[in-house]
Amino acid sequence: MELYSYPQFGESLYTTILDNGLRVNLLPRKDFHKTYGILTTNYGSIDNEFVPLGETNMRRFPDGIAHFLEHKLFEKEDHDAFDIFGKYGADANAFTSFTRTSYLFSTTRNADKCVEALLDFVQTPYFSEKTVAKEKGIIGQEIKMYDDDPNWQLYFGIIGNLYPKNALSSDIAGTVESIEKITSADLYACYHTFYQPSNMNLFLVGNFEVEEMIDLIKKNQAKRTFPQAQPIERADLFFDPQGKEIIPYRMTELAVQRPKTIIGIKGLDILPGGRESLSYKLKIELLLYLLYGEASERYQELYDQGVLDDSFSYDFSLERGFHFASISGDTNKPQELSNAVIEIAEHALETLEGKEVEFELAKKEMVGRNIQALNSLESIANSYEGDLFEGATLFDVVPLLEELTLRDIKEVAQQFLRSEAISVYQILPKEDDLS
Repeated sequence: MELYSYPQFGESLYTTILDNGLRVNLLPRKDFHKTYGILTTNYGSIDNEFVPLGETNMRRFPDGIAHFLEHKLFEKEDHDAFDIFGKYGADANAFTSFTRTSYLFSTTRNADKCVEALLDFVQTPYFSEKTVAKEKGIIGQEIKMYDDDPNWQLYFGIIGNLYPKNALSSDIAGTVESIEKITSADLYACYHTFYQPSNMNLFLVGNFEVEEMIDLIKKNQAKRTFPQAQPIERADLFFDPQGKEIIPYRMTELAVQRPKTIIGIKGLDILPGGRESLSYKLKIELLLYLLYGEASERYQELYDQGVLDDSFSYDFSLERGFHFASISGDTNKPQELSNAVIEIAEHALETLEGKEVEFELAKKEMVGRNIQALNSLESIANSYEGDLFEGATLFDVVPLLEELTLRDIKEVAQQFLRSEAISVYQILPKEDDLS
């Protein structure tokens, strides 16, 4: 077992890879009553075209199948996994993103039993045509709910503009039509390919003894027989280095009170991976803060003009195979807002000139937020991205932040903020809703 010490925070992370390939991270926090565990597979909604384990040809699976599988894993032939966690006094949940699926629990007692329950239910699949058919109705209702959510439609609208020929543009849950095609055989094919222990990691943080916990996990895994780990062959995500496939503008009308505007900036550069990618992410987050944060020059000006309000926000996503920024808000002046956001991006270097004081303040605030996040077991565990950032944790973020300079931000601005990478998506009120 490897030990990573973080003397700045008085923390120690224990990491090991079991014989079956499962990576285990243990972070004891004796000052907490709670224990939080999350078991993650490197498999998400974009992974719908791959060579299934034991086969030789690439196959395309229905959109939404990773999310569907996440739902179905809780249901067993004679029980529901949620009931087991309830019996131990724990809360359990799961989520699917573009590139990962995670199963988690939170408890103040019976942590050892909860860890075993987590491993047992995720590593014991049960799918039948009858239960699959029942789930289609449940997830179908969930999809329809998101279809009626204008903020969700806005988000996937801009993704559709930035990645029109990419699995990324499909809703994580799929469509009512796509999930109808899912069979129990499909679920088993996806499960056996992506739920290999070598494609998964377990992160535990909280009140436990490290030696006792790793011993329990090893014994649990020794009870099961796993096939030898096989490499996973995914279809390549469509890459567009010149931004030629980006749709510059789209608009739709929905039942909203006010127009909604979102501006997307697609990363056209190939990132190096590992800690360098994490550093890149932090640089972009600082860049967006300096350009669009509440303390920026233009923010207050646009606020006073009524172009933006408290709904205005920005975000940056960096996952396996893609990265993009989004800036959005509700406004009665949608064209003025999108024009202003684009203008700010195009003049970023001028804006950053001489902003050493503002940069240092922004960096201190970001360091403070990350240190505060260390008080949350959930934040520590959920932020772990496995191989994407070479096993980096929240404890690695602060030292990376502290070494950044304003020059780094200027360089990343030149690299990322390219006019051909920008797109706008708007949702306007339906005409009949205005009358």
